[in-house]
Amino acid sequence: MLDEKTIQLVQSTAPVLKEHSAEIGKRFYSLLFSKAPDLYNLFNQTNQKRGIQQEALAYSVYAAGEHITNLDALAPVIRRITEKHRAIGVVAEQYPVVGETLLEAVKDVLGDSATDEILEAWGKAYGYIADAFISIEKELYEEAKNAPGGWEGFRSFTVEKKQKETNSVTSYYLKPTDGGPIASYEPGQYITLWAEVPGEQYKHIRHYSLSEAPGKGYYRVSVKREEGRGAAPNGIVSNYLASDLNVGDKLDFSAPAGDFTLDKSNAPVVLISGGIGVTPLISMLNAIVENGPDRQVTFIHAAANSNEHAFREHVKQLDAANNHVKSLIVYDSPTEADRHAQNYDKEGRIDLAFLQGAVSAKEEAQFYFCGPIPFMETVNNMLTEWRVPKDHIHYEAFNPIAILDEE
Repeated sequence: MLDEKTIQLVQSTAPVLKEHSAEIGKRFYSLLFSKAPDLYNLFNQTNQKRGIQQEALAYSVYAAGEHITNLDALAPVIRRITEKHRAIGVVAEQYPVVGETLLEAVKDVLGDSATDEILEAWGKAYGYIADAFISIEKELYEEAKNAPGGWEGFRSFTVEKKQKETNSVTSYYLKPTDGGPIASYEPGQYITLWAEVPGEQYKHIRHYSLSEAPGKGYYRVSVKREEGRGAAPNGIVSNYLASDLNVGDKLDFSAPAGDFTLDKSNAPVVLISGGIGVTPLISMLNAIVENGPDRQVTFIHAAANSNEHAFREHVKQLDAANNHVKSLIVYDSPTEADRHAQNYDKEGRIDLAFLQGAVSAKEEAQFYFCGPIPFMETVNNMLTEWRVPKDHIHYEAFNPIAILDEE
């Protein structure tokens, strides 16, 4: 346990770290990769170029310091991080160099105001937090390895089928190369790709939601080809998968992971997706239709238009065939053909009035949403304004800074 003096120092200086979070994060990764370049293999390098990963680190450090006496308050954040750590293969031996480098970055950025006493306190706090993470991750590794069909580390999968869903989204059907069974998963979870992209110095890690209900004997992931805009780079892995990967090729994945999972109650459920955020929610929808025929589900999807609307016809068929399924479509840039066919329910963006009109059982309903960060922030704000109970709000975010008000 931490002594009272250490706790006081950490809590009193946490706001200072928050104020300088961007500089500390940037300096940290510069130092870390100079010391341990192999760690490039564990980080999303596109997020590094965009500065996203740096912000995520600083947020985590500040939040942990602020809640050092009650890490249970950060349980959802810790769970999300440890699930991702297990998925990418973070091990206990990597924590010391991270802690050492973090303290160096704090000292470099804060200068003389980061006294030896303050750095010692944060060193103790980091060790305390790291022990908690390592303990949880050890359990997660054991669970993944010992589950029926489970495995340790990364396992080879063969692309059995490659199916174009839209101009920019492609689904990949994956079966284990060794022909053995595969681990089941909870609707909403993801598998993690460790990709060797030709011409790239390091491997690339990516999390991809499973876009089908479990129990099929294969995994399906549906990936949007990310095209850079302005200074933002193209998606290295998504473009490689779309352009260069063929049926019969092999990819390495770790076992299913993630804390964004469909609850097992029979309460009404509202699934709200934006763009490629549809993937985990399609898994949930399919699972509900297959296993919970009495459970009412409202499926709301927002996209630019029908050209960019993945799984449109599939959801339409489920709506028509199941009385307990209702689907609604929002296009912010409908085509002339969309307008002529009147094949959507609202033009523009999802707003609270539209959401209130779509959901009749707000008090009982469980809300799940996924999509781009601005989309999720908007949905979260709407649900908060509507006074939806916090424990009825669930979201997925692969962007590392997408942690929506966990306090």
